[in-house]
Amino acid sequence: MCGRTACTLAPDEISRASRYRDRTGQRHRPRWKDGDTDKYRPSYNKSPQSFSPVLLSNRHFNKDAPVDECVLAAMRWGLVPAWFKENDPNKMQYNTSNCRSESLLGKKSYKDPLLKGQRCVILADGFYEWRRLEKEKQPFFIYFPQSQGGQVPSPQSAQEPKCDPSLDQGESDQDDSDWTGWRLLTIAGLFDSWTPPGGGEVLYTYTVITVDASPNLQSIHDRMPALLDGEDEVRRWLDFGEVKSLEAMKLLQPKSSLTFHPVSSLVNNSRNNSQECLQPVDPTIKKTVQPTASSKMMMSWLKTASPTKRKNPDEETTAKGPEGKLAAEKQTKPTGSLQQWLLGTGSSKKPKI
Repeated sequence: MCGRTACTLAPDEISRASRYRDRTGQRHRPRWKDGDTDKYRPSYNKSPQSFSPVLLSNRHFNKDAPVDECVLAAMRWGLVPAWFKENDPNKMQYNTSNCRSESLLGKKSYKDPLLKGQRCVILADGFYEWRRLEKEKQPFFIYFPQSQGGQVPSPQSAQEPKCDPSLDQGESDQDDSDWTGWRLLTIAGLFDSWTPPGGGEVLYTYTVITVDASPNLQSIHDRMPALLDGEDEVRRWLDFGEVKSLEAMKLLQPKSSLTFHPVSSLVNNSRNNSQECLQPVDPTIKKTVQPTASSKMMMSWLKTASPTKRKNPDEETTAKGPEGKLAAEKQTKPTGSLQQWLLGTGSSKKPKI
């Protein structure tokens, strides 16, 4: 299934990279929903319950907006149905990060938003999937093939993300005419809005629709996200006024237009959030870790110390207290353009995102 993604572009870059066509064929640059750029955080390793950029019809937020006008929103991964009665959405007893295309009409959690036209497109640099081996799993990063002729965005483009509020819907600034950076995955999804029973802020959440894996991915996993390949498929999936639900479901087919490479097992832990998560590796080569002076001392101590004096790893973590746990959970922020890094032209200067 799809349980981990990467999305490293800054909010303004996402807006430039997700231009769409309306019913007349005119291209537009979507705006962000008010306040949502603060909720989104670029990441090399996104997991369920994190916030991701989602493209959807602006009619869902503004009843006077045209159905084919799109907007960007930051939504939490893992659908919380509107009818959920608990005060805490984390008390959901079942996993809704993915939903099988074959089950959309058979489960109330997905059938209700589908029939209401609550369709969305999840945006990501790519997604991770694990191939099962005999004793371990090998992770892969899977994404759209990228154009080698396009201009690689400079590292400065992600240092200070800016969204110009003066831009009207459909208008663009000078560096917005043609996006030549990373081509984002466009994944079909459903969303819902949930309000705490006692009142409070509305929470928008989504689920990723999955289909059978395409032939070129079957060696990794038997399922894959339902991809929308091209502006026309994106428009038809989002235009719930012109394309009804049963017709839109025909778009949910395996796509072979993907490429992939093996990556480090660092991505296995969702707390690891650095460019090393995406680094291509040769799974046939086992890296040998060179012992440091500290590790040599530790090994010597383990050989000579009495077993009764050694601390259990769990006891050591507990002994550290809250401050130790907080330090262990500290994440590294993304440090630049994904495309630039993959092409080997990354800058040593760390951008601020």
